[in-house]
Parts: sequence; structure tokens; C-alpha cells
Amino acid sequence: MPSAPALPHPVRTPDTPDTAEAVAVDPALVKRAVKAAALGNAMEWFDFGVYSYIAVTLGKVFFPSGNPTAQLLSTFGAFAAAFLVRPLGGLVFGPLGDRVGRQKVLAVTMIMMAAGTFAIGLIPSYATIGVGAPLLLLAARLVQGFSTGGEYAGASTFIAEYSPDKKRGFLGSWLEFGTLAGYIAGAGLVTLMTALLSTEDLMSWGWRIPFLIAGPMGVIGLYLRLRLEETPAFAAETEKAESSRPKIPLREMITGQWRALLLCVGLVLVFNVTDYMLLSYMPSYLTSELKYDETHGLLVVLAVMALMMVVQPFAGALSDRVGRRPVIAAGCAGFLFLSVPALLLIRQGSLFAIALGMGALGLLLVCFTAAMPSALPALFPTRVRYSSLSVGFNVSVSLFGGTTPLVVTALIGATGNMMMPAYYMMAAAVIGGVAVWFMTESAGRPLPGSPPQK
Repeated sequence: MPSAPALPHPVRTPDTPDTAEAVAVDPALVKRAVKAAALGNAMEWFDFGVYSYIAVTLGKVFFPSGNPTAQLLSTFGAFAAAFLVRPLGGLVFGPLGDRVGRQKVLAVTMIMMAAGTFAIGLIPSYATIGVGAPLLLLAARLVQGFSTGGEYAGASTFIAEYSPDKKRGFLGSWLEFGTLAGYIAGAGLVTLMTALLSTEDLMSWGWRIPFLIAGPMGVIGLYLRLRLEETPAFAAETEKAESSRPKIPLREMITGQWRALLLCVGLVLVFNVTDYMLLSYMPSYLTSELKYDETHGLLVVLAVMALMMVVQPFAGALSDRVGRRPVIAAGCAGFLFLSVPALLLIRQGSLFAIALGMGALGLLLVCFTAAMPSALPALFPTRVRYSSLSVGFNVSVSLFGGTTPLVVTALIGATGNMMMPAYYMMAAAVIGGVAVWFMTESAGRPLPGSPPQK
């Protein structure tokens, strides 16, 4: 069925009539699409959890300088390098996804992610091949980062374009459910191995196991993605061309969508600053700044993520009933007014107070993890959805999300103010609130440039 012409932002026009015939999507296909997309996100964050929790061991294996701090910094330097190439991956995979199809590109990103993670488990140690070891680690991380540049935008687009209009929030929320499950699985596996293996065994061969698991996980994910058909929205868009779709100019992909891109950057900023603050930085904050026991701090974070997993689908369904804007706005307001009280609770130091403060922040974060996977794809028309979302999402993550731990640590060092994490989240909440104010409600409505779906 012909779809509406591309628009700079999702509004209804006479070209997208409310009387357009709705496309019925097979529920079995929708379930397979959600599973296949969520598994890729789970694998990305499985690697994130493994790498974060086993960083000290990796530092000794690949950067044996004799200085523990230098080892850890080198390890996280290789980790951070992946964020530098994410926008490049978005610039490559996004336009490809809009030209040749979402399903094909998501299959490629799955292969690359699995290969990059699996390769880390095969790299010889520094003691075996010298400087080649950290260089190979860096190369594997760059492959992972490059593929990730096309993964989230593609996966959220895929689920959004497959979902019935009235269930897009609920189905999209399972993408971040996969994120949380992957992180918990990776971090939990490393914690279990650390408890069961001796330091010598962990150093010699044990650290490889979590990375090698990515191989069979990637094969399963690839199988699921190859079984999928193209999304109804992309199929309808392709029907308008007599053959293959033409290459999308960079000008149309970026400057033609400037308003939607600015909204995307603002929404992703508050989403990822709060996400990385809570799930990545807070364990280090508890240990290094508050001198809290490291193991207990990590367990608290894992417990908060488990709580978020339970609430996630319900919050996604809520965004279908009341709208994306109210749910995201509630998260922004919560971080603006509750960040300081929550951090004061955490700084109090008792297990109960830390759990209460972290739990409150985790529940506020669910407002973003549940609604964003359905809200972000709705900012862009079908013709440029994958490419424009890839650019906006990855630029914002690279500049603001991934740098959050580093920036907050530097701010604390420069000012001596231990409340900087709260102030940083409050600033992000203000920016996110402005973006919410200007965004158009998309709950229960067709995606721009796509026919209605039921």
C-alpha cells in the first residue's frame, strides 16, 4: 500500500489520512521480530557487563605495566575506543538499512558483534606476543563499536515497524529488557567465575570463557534474524520504487531532518546520561568515592537491574495507554527533583539507604528504557528512519552517554563536590524535558510515512 511522503517530523497531514486501511501483522512474526532484535541488544550488553566486571583481570593480561591504575585505565581506554567509531558505524549501516533493508543489515551487525566479542577470547596474552596483544584487543573493540553503531537504531526501528500501533510501546520495551538481561548475564557470569576459580586460573584461561560464549550466542541470533521477513513499513516503502531504492543523500538524511535529529539527540542524552550514570558509574562511585565494599556495590546494581526488568514491560504498556510524552516527562521530572535526595540516601552508606536510593533512580530510568525504543523511531519518516536515527542516537551516545563516567569523575576532582553525579543528571533532565516539550505524541498512531498497523 502506498505510504505518506517523508516528513521532517511525525505529524498527521492530508497525505496520511486517518481512513487509510490498516495493515494486519501476523502476531507470530511480531514475536519473532522482537526476540531477534532483543537478542542482539542483549549480546551487546552481555559484552558490556563482562568487560566492565573483568576489567582488572584484562588489565593484567593485556597491559602488564606493574601499575594497577595504569592497567585499569588502559583497559577502559580500549573499551572507550569503541564509542569513537559508533557514529561511523551509524553512518554506514543506517543508510544501508534504509536502502537494502533492515533485516539484512541487522544480520550483518549481529555477525560483526559476535565475531568481535568471540575474537577477544582468542587473543594471546601480552606475555605471549607482547605489544600485539593490546593492539588486537583494540582492533576487536573497534569492530564491536562499529557494528554497535547500526545495532540499536536498527533493532528499535525493526520492532517499531513490525508492531501494531496500539502495542508499540509494550513490544518496544522488550528491546531494553534484552539490554538488562544481557548485562546481568555477563556481570553475573564473571562474578560466579571469580568466586569459583583461583586467581591463577582466571588469569590463564578463565577470563576467555565469557567472550567465547558470544560465538554460539551470535549463531543463534543470526539464525533468528535470517528467518525474519522485511518489516511491513519498509516493504510498503520499497513498493514505490520500480527496482532497488536509490541512495539517500547525506543532506536529506541529516539536514532534511534537523528538527527531529535535535529532538533525538536531546532524548538520547537524558536517556544515556542517566543510564550510564546508574549502571556504569555508580559502582565505581560507591567504591572509590564512598569507600563502600566493591562486591556489595556490584550486587546492589545487579539487584536494581533485576527490579527494572520486572517493571519494564508494564511501563512499556503504560506508554501505550497514556502516551510516550507523559512517561518520558515523568522520568525527566523525577531526575530533576529526586536526584539530590537519592544521592544523599546513597551517601548515607547503609545497605538499606543505598538500595533505596539506587532503586529510586532505577525506577525513574525505566521511564526512558520502556518508552524510548518506541518514541525514537517515530521521530523519523520511513524513508530515512534507520539512517537518521543511527546518526542522532550514536552522536548523542558518543558525546554524552559514554563520556558520563569520565566527565563526572573530572568534575568531582575539580570541585571536590561529591554531589556532582546528582547535578549532572539534573542538567540532563532539563535538556530531556525541553525535548519532550517539543516532540509530537506518537502512541497509538502510525509511524510517519507508514500505513496504520493492527
